[in-house]
Amino acid sequence: MKVLVVNAGSSSLKYQLFDTATESVLAKGICERIGIDGRIEHRKGEDGEKIKADYAMPDHSVATEIVIKYLTDAETGVISDMSEIEAVGHRVVHGGPYFFQSVLLTDEVLEKLELCRDFAPLHTGAHIMGIKGCLAVMPQTPQVLVFDTAFHQTMPEQAYTYGISYEMAEKYHIRRYGAHGTSHRYVSREMAKLLDKPVEETKIVTCHIGNGSSISAVKGGKCVDTSMGLTPLEGVMMGTRCGSIDPAIVPFLMEREGWTPAEADNYMNKKCGFLGVSGISSDSRDIEAAILQGDKRAYAAASTLAYQIKKYIGSYAAAMNGLDAVVFTAGMGENNTELRERVCADMEFYGIKLDNELNAKIHHQGDTVEISTPDSKVKVYVLPTNEELMIASDTEDIVKAL
Repeated sequence: MKVLVVNAGSSSLKYQLFDTATESVLAKGICERIGIDGRIEHRKGEDGEKIKADYAMPDHSVATEIVIKYLTDAETGVISDMSEIEAVGHRVVHGGPYFFQSVLLTDEVLEKLELCRDFAPLHTGAHIMGIKGCLAVMPQTPQVLVFDTAFHQTMPEQAYTYGISYEMAEKYHIRRYGAHGTSHRYVSREMAKLLDKPVEETKIVTCHIGNGSSISAVKGGKCVDTSMGLTPLEGVMMGTRCGSIDPAIVPFLMEREGWTPAEADNYMNKKCGFLGVSGISSDSRDIEAAILQGDKRAYAAASTLAYQIKKYIGSYAAAMNGLDAVVFTAGMGENNTELRERVCADMEFYGIKLDNELNAKIHHQGDTVEISTPDSKVKVYVLPTNEELMIASDTEDIVKAL
């Protein structure tokens, strides 16, 4: 089945066209600056030559039309006609308390998605624009929504419950929802294949570490805990997000700085994390370069993140009563050698021994690589994520069942 996977932002639309029979990417690209002046970057296949062009893109519908043009064009295309696209799969960040698995898009589903805006206001509106853009261009093509939060819905009550009053939690649907679920599902599934035991017996910690980061405990193929919470702000420190902090810090700063709730939210989401602690950048490459120059604040940022990840691994091993593997994925997880070394240092108690020489050789390979020593009781892997493939797979399953 040919499935178009769409990940819409407020002014962008990323896309990949999959052939699910071979799990291959036929074409991929991104439309940027939608609503401003518009630009597309397109390539055939996974690693084809990048083609760039500027277009007027007043909205996501026009952007979708341009994507279809590039997919069907004699020179840039990989299909002869739009009808070859048998389904569209949309990445949606937050399903709130309404969606616990991937679903076929209907009018009722779209109405309910509107109720998820409060849980991910920066993302949900953008997703809806992308969905409506695809509906306008391909009204007869089945469309499926795949939620980042869905994989985490198997968490037990004690893992998703906050220590606030039951009445408030029920009234406002306040609980741990998690994020990056499609990524955690993919890498934990692939890791389970590498372990020589039944999936039901596996205990894996997946570390999705990028500009946004989350860590999950996956027991028997199901998520039993995850670091992100009601929103993607909770958990480890990130590029510009503070991660978990004493909640009293928020009113403390609001009172002294005279901030509104929106200003406090903006501060915690956009001015903290690597950027705030280091004073240099939100990008780990800049942080590591500064560390080599002896910058103490840069080292404080990098070592704090590694320490927090280490604590999650330890706590999740305790929660699962054991640990078979630790997986590093996403931008930093796959490409930051120093991060992996800092996290895994002094973890022999948990049976983790890193092969530092092998770990240091991994640079943008895109391959699945074991970086633990042969005598390490816990396997440590670098495993590139593929969220788009999971979206395409879910989409195919739902559409074939129609």
